[in-house]
Amino acid sequence: MEHVRLAFGAVVALDDVSLDAAAGEILFLLGPSGSGKSSLLRIVAGIERPDRGRVSLAGIEVAGPGGFVEPEARRVGMVFQDYALFPHLTVAANVAFGLRGPEQHRRAAAGALLERLGVSHYAGSYPHMLSGGERQRVALARALAPQPRVLLMDEPFSSLDIRLRDRVRQETLDLLRETGTTTIVVTHDPQEAMRAADRIALLSAGRLLQAGTVDDLYTRPASALVARFLGDVNELAGVCFGHRVETALGFFSAPHLADGTAARVFVRPQHLHLAAAPAGARGRVVATEFLGETERVFVAVDSLPAVLTLRSFGRAGVAAGDPVYIAVDARHAAIVRDEP
Repeated sequence: MEHVRLAFGAVVALDDVSLDAAAGEILFLLGPSGSGKSSLLRIVAGIERPDRGRVSLAGIEVAGPGGFVEPEARRVGMVFQDYALFPHLTVAANVAFGLRGPEQHRRAAAGALLERLGVSHYAGSYPHMLSGGERQRVALARALAPQPRVLLMDEPFSSLDIRLRDRVRQETLDLLRETGTTTIVVTHDPQEAMRAADRIALLSAGRLLQAGTVDDLYTRPASALVARFLGDVNELAGVCFGHRVETALGFFSAPHLADGTAARVFVRPQHLHLAAAPAGARGRVVATEFLGETERVFVAVDSLPAVLTLRSFGRAGVAAGDPVYIAVDARHAAIVRDEP
């Protein structure tokens, strides 16, 4: 996708987006509602035509100045959030629907995929007779049956309960990696993207904020928006002098910023710790939340406008009202230019 733009009247859905997916890669499009994720997916599928820019699949331009290739000629598979199975066809007939050739060949190909996904015993059943997870597997089999160049998945697991979602997602990713299928997945859930993606493209208001590996976005965010979207963060403001930023929690190295630059330092909760002896910033525990494996501790520091969040493994051993000292692991802080 090169410099893709799409607008609906005065509403710009995509604004100069350039992005690629490598062969066999699982790329997640991440962002809040209205960020342009599904619009980008529909452009790749050929359901929408970009106002500007070009789209190429396997080196062949399918949308752009050179012309437009209709969806059915692109060899692109799609799995929808609501599965979109034909209710009047059996499971086997749903999977075989997009296949060509002799009926025996189509039936065998559909049966092999259903077997691989563990739902072959439902071949003669109808979609309404299946659970959500089983319908998802059938929808995936139908999309993979024609051996698409690219598989597109729009919020494919969001309608499943959390335990089933994790299992079905892992089974799906295992199959996609086994078959080497290039896949683009839309999600608004950062945790899902970080668990499953080879790379993530984070969009907001129609623009691509950053694309890269999970580690790239989580530990080296390109902007404050990226840092905030990828999980809980503590924000510290400061100004860079001598290639370091001074904050209420100490100094942070910032060799990439010029002197006088207003900066924002982001520290994840797991990189703040309660000091065993008076050191670092002094604060007071506001509240705690025990989550089983971890406990979140909320600490107010007089010189900071917002309460800090710490995460400890197991019980932290403190209660609301306790005075504490906070130590920070500055090596893991992300520092970006402050945004107006």
